[in-house]
Amino acid sequence: MSSEETLPRLLAERATMKTNEVALRQKDLGIWNEITWGEYYHTVERLAIALSKNFDFESGEKLAVIGENRPQWLYSQMAAQVLGGISVGVYQESLPRQLVYYLNDCRARVVIVEDQEQVDKLLEIEEQIPLVEHIIYYDGKGMRNYDHPKLSRFDDLLKSGSSLLKNEPDFFPKQTERSLGAHVAIIAYSAATTGNPKGAMLTHSNLIAAAANLNAIDPSEEKDDYFSFLPLAWIHEQVLSITNPLLTGMVVNFPEKPHTVMVDLREIGPQTLLAPPRVYQTLMSNFTIRMEGSSWFKKKVYHAFKKVGDRVTRAKIDKQPISSFDKLMYAFGDWIMFSPIRDHFGLGRVRRAYIAGAALESETYYFFQSIGVNVKQSYGGTELAGIALVHRDEDINIKSAGVPLPNTEVKIGEDGQILVKNLAIFSKYLHEEDREKVIEGWISLGDCGRIDDNGHVYILDRKEDIVTASTGEPVYPSMVENKLRASPYIQEAICFGKDSPYLTAILNIDMNNVGRWADKKRIIYTTYSELARDAEVIEFIEEEVAKLMSQLPEKARIKKFAILHKQFNANDGELTRTLKVRRKHIEDNYESLIAGLYSEAGSVNILDDTKETPEEINLQIIKLVMKQEVA
Repeated sequence: MSSEETLPRLLAERATMKTNEVALRQKDLGIWNEITWGEYYHTVERLAIALSKNFDFESGEKLAVIGENRPQWLYSQMAAQVLGGISVGVYQESLPRQLVYYLNDCRARVVIVEDQEQVDKLLEIEEQIPLVEHIIYYDGKGMRNYDHPKLSRFDDLLKSGSSLLKNEPDFFPKQTERSLGAHVAIIAYSAATTGNPKGAMLTHSNLIAAAANLNAIDPSEEKDDYFSFLPLAWIHEQVLSITNPLLTGMVVNFPEKPHTVMVDLREIGPQTLLAPPRVYQTLMSNFTIRMEGSSWFKKKVYHAFKKVGDRVTRAKIDKQPISSFDKLMYAFGDWIMFSPIRDHFGLGRVRRAYIAGAALESETYYFFQSIGVNVKQSYGGTELAGIALVHRDEDINIKSAGVPLPNTEVKIGEDGQILVKNLAIFSKYLHEEDREKVIEGWISLGDCGRIDDNGHVYILDRKEDIVTASTGEPVYPSMVENKLRASPYIQEAICFGKDSPYLTAILNIDMNNVGRWADKKRIIYTTYSELARDAEVIEFIEEEVAKLMSQLPEKARIKKFAILHKQFNANDGELTRTLKVRRKHIEDNYESLIAGLYSEAGSVNILDDTKETPEEINLQIIKLVMKQEVA
């Protein structure tokens, strides 16, 4: 790949060679609307010249984009890059106070947003974001009576761009002549599990190298379908939704609405999927609970073939021979059961389903592999331009985070942290005070781990989260958390134990699955809080936790836990927008509850601020009693 390649240049090349081939699909009112590479290019061209002439947008400036996954996001980002500008993706669920931080931090002058909701948030904080001069919206629903000097319609800019291009038809190529691969293309904000998000500046070359490295081991074919439903502000989605299609010609499909994702996924049936562990765990949990409620015959058939699927999967992963009988039975089971299950999930054509953001628990891993879905663990981050490690198709190791991509080096530092080096590593942080993190081209994301003789990298835990047991041995809370999340009835688990005599946990139950269980038991509830604090539910979850803890060594077992009265939420700062736990925030927010887990108290009173009028409620502290095994 030439050092002069940039994303706009790749778009121009593909639009020239594949003008009438489909580049994007957007579902609207139940219909999938197709957009060709030629239309993609022409829209970017019109928007770019309008931004330049009407708003004086110049090289080096930042343009922020806020909205759901839509073609307009891609047009906006690419138009800014045509002009030598830098696109800044902002999570659409961001609260007004979070938008103040992002927009002031990146110093954006122009912001392109999706709809009335985003416009309202920006107008609410107008005085707190003095650098923002122009707000452009592309969904005009509900905007008819808005009259504000900073507001502009996206479609009006495109009309203006069409007129301007008549006088400068070669505007796009002239602009891109000056751009270099080393120029910054985007600012992507880190997940910020601790502190404020940091802006990582990634060049065109960084993004192209990230996509090229991934394609070297998992090549995408032209006209393959990719389903883009994770936030485009997330670096992983940036690489797979924007950069990779420019290199390969794969078609990007956008769902109609967030709540139609599962239906739209089934309709598209993509060859490539990217999702965090929670998505896979939710799919498996929902399926497992539904299967438990099915007829005796269906359960019998499912469990019979599931055993075959498990044997075949374990043999493949352990690189052991598969008997002819198991091969035959698996083929039969795939025909009558596994294939329909994959189709139900929308994964009938998937060649690879990447797991990103965290590790997937082994039980969920085996479930998908056993029904023929090639789930692959990956490891990466904002500073690494997405994926840096990933499993190979014929070398799956469920305990590892994968093997380094081509042109990627990995080593373990003196302090046990994983260090990574490749051409995709970001240029620098936005602010000088954050720039000490990259040393001689090597960067650590803060995770400790090890590398085996076959090149597999194992993530143990974040350095600051590792707990030392009374025996002096290290305990990794993430391993315990993953084990707890394996239950279809536990949605989230956060373990504590740093400088403490034993491990404890705060849990979120899965409202759908626990709710179904409660309905069968004729338990009356109306809210999550009522369900989570019900005595029978607490007893049921205690049994689930005891069963899971029995599968772990003594040092890694939690001794006490509490079920929180509310679900962890990104709006409350407890999760990042990519659903990673913000442990420090939770430790600070629930300090009294955590203290109660290390006391003799049987319950703790905490303030429930989820209601209009906050009130004090009582949460039970459950002391885990493990059943003694009979010799």
